Amino acid sequence: MKSLKILSLVVLNTSFFAQTNSEKYVVDDDGIIVEKPVTSKSYDENYNSNNIIYTIGKKFTYSYFYQNAKGEKFLIKKGKEILQPDGYSIADWDFVNIDQQDNETVKYLILKPNSGNPFATNLPDYNQTAIGYEYLMNNGKFLTMEMTGAVENEKNVWIHPPRSNFFEILELNPFPYIKAPYQVGTKWIWSLEIGDHWSDKRWLEWKGEIENHYIYEITGKKSISMKLGNLECYVVHAKAKSRIGDTELISYFNPKFGFVKLEYTNIDKAKTILELEKVE
Repeated sequence: MKSLKILSLVVLNTSFFAQTNSEKYVVDDDGIIVEKPVTSKSYDENYNSNNIIYTIGKKFTYSYFYQNAKGEKFLIKKGKEILQPDGYSIADWDFVNIDQQDNETVKYLILKPNSGNPFATNLPDYNQTAIGYEYLMNNGKFLTMEMTGAVENEKNVWIHPPRSNFFEILELNPFPYIKAPYQVGTKWIWSLEIGDHWSDKRWLEWKGEIENHYIYEITGKKSISMKLGNLECYVVHAKAKSRIGDTELISYFNPKFGFVKLEYTNIDKAKTILELEKVE
């Protein structure tokens, strides 16, 4: 994730650059506006203490489904064990009709912000809030867990989506991302290089690196009905384009609960929908 680029389409004046390059914020080499670290402060003080949404100790539980071109809805379930070169095995995944779940069907995705830098050994200058995703099955066990990152401050909120098992497909979609000023008409662009290790014959295979080019726009403000109640959300439309095809994301962002609904159009033109069910 060290080859990302961003360029805002919003007219930027001198005061903006002074502000983002002040002692408080910098534009990092991922192209995201992040907190400028103060050496006398701890990791959490630098990157987590100003979070309002993704704060340490919270748990965000999402439901999800995959919808094919016929309109059929699926979840994923534990598949066969695949032996790895290191001698360990990992579970593959299979689709299961949403009405035919079993104990090993993944029912929920759970996002948990974490303290500290879990990547300190390899990335000592990591500058994001660590977030974990847990893939909770109906039997109460986890199919898998992963650790990744998010950025939250007054300039922008940006998070990695879940990207294990089937959800690797979301690497090809726009990431959940909103940029100030939070108002209808705000636009920005971004790009990301993606390796062919993200390819899969179940949606699309390719060779070599691709570069996704994204266009984002806050297109409206809308009240949506959810398990959490009626939530006022900013609606962000995003499109991605590369040499292998196009993807889209419509995200609904609430200032209290973050990205509460994500409507992806995948590289195979099927849909993946995530919806926030509860926050604890």
